[in-house]
Amino acid sequence: MLPEVSNEQLESEKSNIERRRDSNILAEEALQIFDDRIPVQQKLQLLNRIATVKDDGTVEFEIPGDVAPRAHGVHQENIYTKADEEHLDMAELKHIPPLQIVMLIVGTRGDVQPFVAIGKRLQDYGHRVRLATHSNFKEFVLTSGLEFYPLGGDPKVLAEYMVKNKGFLPSGPSEIPVQRNQIKDIIYSLLPACKEPDMDTGIPFKADAIIANPPAYGHTHIAEALKIPIHIFFTMPWTPTSEFPHPLSRVKQSVGYRLSYQIVDSFIWLGIRDMINDLRKKKLKLRPVTYLSGSHGSESDIPHGYIWSPHLVPKPKDWGPKVDVVGFCFLDLATNYEPPESLANWLKSGSQPIYFGFGSLPIQEPEKMTQTIVKALEITEQRGIINKGWGGLGNLAGEKDFVYLLDNCPHDWLFLQCAAVVHHGGAGTTAAGLKAACPTTVVPFFGDQPFWGDRVHARGVGPPPIPVDEFALPKLVDAIKCMLEPKVKERAIELAKAMENEDGVTGAVKAFFKHFPRKKIELDAEPTPSTIFSIRRCFGCS
Repeated sequence: MLPEVSNEQLESEKSNIERRRDSNILAEEALQIFDDRIPVQQKLQLLNRIATVKDDGTVEFEIPGDVAPRAHGVHQENIYTKADEEHLDMAELKHIPPLQIVMLIVGTRGDVQPFVAIGKRLQDYGHRVRLATHSNFKEFVLTSGLEFYPLGGDPKVLAEYMVKNKGFLPSGPSEIPVQRNQIKDIIYSLLPACKEPDMDTGIPFKADAIIANPPAYGHTHIAEALKIPIHIFFTMPWTPTSEFPHPLSRVKQSVGYRLSYQIVDSFIWLGIRDMINDLRKKKLKLRPVTYLSGSHGSESDIPHGYIWSPHLVPKPKDWGPKVDVVGFCFLDLATNYEPPESLANWLKSGSQPIYFGFGSLPIQEPEKMTQTIVKALEITEQRGIINKGWGGLGNLAGEKDFVYLLDNCPHDWLFLQCAAVVHHGGAGTTAAGLKAACPTTVVPFFGDQPFWGDRVHARGVGPPPIPVDEFALPKLVDAIKCMLEPKVKERAIELAKAMENEDGVTGAVKAFFKHFPRKKIELDAEPTPSTIFSIRRCFGCS
């Protein structure tokens, strides 16, 4: 005898069937975004149905767990093995003719610093390197021995914008003009950076190759116009993988991880395509891009290098030979550093402190955050160093002998003096803390910072990340107690030892030349499809 089925059970089953059907429709529609035969207007409608841009500037969507990965472009032939990797002998680097290389780098100091290290190493091999970035960093670049050229965009404005919006994507209409003006300033400064004489010395310059990070936005279009090779390096994942989602997305199901890169890419590209096409027509004399041409919507031949330790995040198995994980790129600033006498004496006067700093990121309520840090140190009976940074931390009601206020200090020197570190989770700061064997608490503000916070916690070298909006005394006290556990310190030492023999700077240089075209580039060669990212409604495009 068959069991009796209630109306509630029937309704529930009907709902499940409809949900599965809707999910399959969603998966099929998602694939249409990358079909060049479908008009842009229709793709915009598809994106609006599939994904939502949240108030925190991230892209949220759901993919059903029972949809096969193959439906989202994960094919077995994409799986790489180490046998696929091409190796370049270091001796070969010395025989490569001198090149004029321009680096187009957008972001904060933490974004710029790894490229200073890479640029210096390229110079060691006889190449001429121009680092084009925001004018705020001119002195930093020049004193490092590299040539400088100014790019548009103000990193302080960019940082404030990204903290407010949690990433590249505007969270509301009032943010659109800020972001669009910044992007326009950046993309229109790229071409002069590749071919104009040095602004101080007048020495001519003509780029033979481009190294860029994705927030330069117009980098691939400039390379297409100049018919020169480009290599993209970045400190956060930007190449689709099934192993973790895009840092700017919110998708829980692993089957949607790979698709998250394509959807974020599509949103970003559709938002700035009008500015890119203006650049292509007016400055580059190229045909406008009328189709969705994001790097993740079609196979791209542009090599990518990722600046992080494979001991922290191994290279995903579905990244092919054109993608390298080169290791963290450290710039040695500790060797010639002499600490102020007051800092040296304070460090000697007690136990190793805990570092607190958020670099060049603006903080909404610096006094409140300072009070929380000081109170947490009192409760846990620890000493602390507070880096004031751009956020204005460190306004104390009265002097505290267990707190030292710091203006600026090289992380590679300072973190060796610390018991643990608490910071925003920028890739460079995360790398410096882990290299110094410091247990780490990440307080993410935006972008890739939650990703690094999750990686640190997954590796067992720190507590779960504390989003800046949730920064509160109980969570900070728990985080400090976690970092002070002996087993956490042991794992931090173990990871630091594993990273000891890595040389990310050499890895980046080898990756660059491994993929550099051996033959002369044909002037009439078919240009590589452009690579760019964005969001129509977010950036207010027509």
